[in-house]
Amino acid sequence: MARLAGKYALITGGTSGIGLETARQFIAEGAHVAITGRSPEGLDRTKRELGDAVLTIQSAAGDIDGQQALAGQLRDTWPKLDILYANAGDVTHSPLTEWDEASFDALMATNLKGPFFLIRALLPLLANPASIILCGSVSAHIGLPQSSAYAASKAGLLSLARTLSGELKDRGIRVNGLSPGPTETPALNKLGLEPQAEAALREDIRALVPIGRMGKPIELAKAAVFLASEESSFVVGTELMVDGGVANL
Repeated sequence: MARLAGKYALITGGTSGIGLETARQFIAEGAHVAITGRSPEGLDRTKRELGDAVLTIQSAAGDIDGQQALAGQLRDTWPKLDILYANAGDVTHSPLTEWDEASFDALMATNLKGPFFLIRALLPLLANPASIILCGSVSAHIGLPQSSAYAASKAGLLSLARTLSGELKDRGIRVNGLSPGPTETPALNKLGLEPQAEAALREDIRALVPIGRMGKPIELAKAAVFLASEESSFVVGTELMVDGGVANL
């Protein structure tokens, strides 16, 4: 039997990489799936790829007012929400000296403030039981240069997995973090590097991983299926690291 049969699931940032693959796996497991993305072109491409099995919604994770609008659209469309995977993120890495207040605020709005207010807006729709998955990062556990703002935002998000689980447990809502290590996604292609520089960066990233390779989106997606399903019903307020051993070896 499909592990998510009849469940209603929202995935933010679902047009590429881990989010797209998770949408594909959720659909394969029987869920009704909605994804968000900022780009109409990306949403159209995903709709063509996944077909009528997915509901596409244009929404920016850092637009706080937009989180209320997103919740309203889902309330008008679905009877409930069983699964939220807050996957959208700003992956900007820069030296401390190059950050300004506007850039810092934009990253925090996308990675921490936006998910917080999205959960708040979705509370009336969340079922009992329900599973919320927050996309953390192994960067929250290591001292990777140039990751200061990014890692801090993810550490804050992982803290919410604990504190909101404590607050929402009596409503049957579980909140857990899912933290990727270095993963092969299109995000690396958006850094604007020359091919040789990008290849060198990939080698540097692989060198961080004890098992000697980067992760695959499907490996994160399968972990998300577990956290979304009843198989993880006793997993509450914790963090699942799918990182090739980066944080622990």
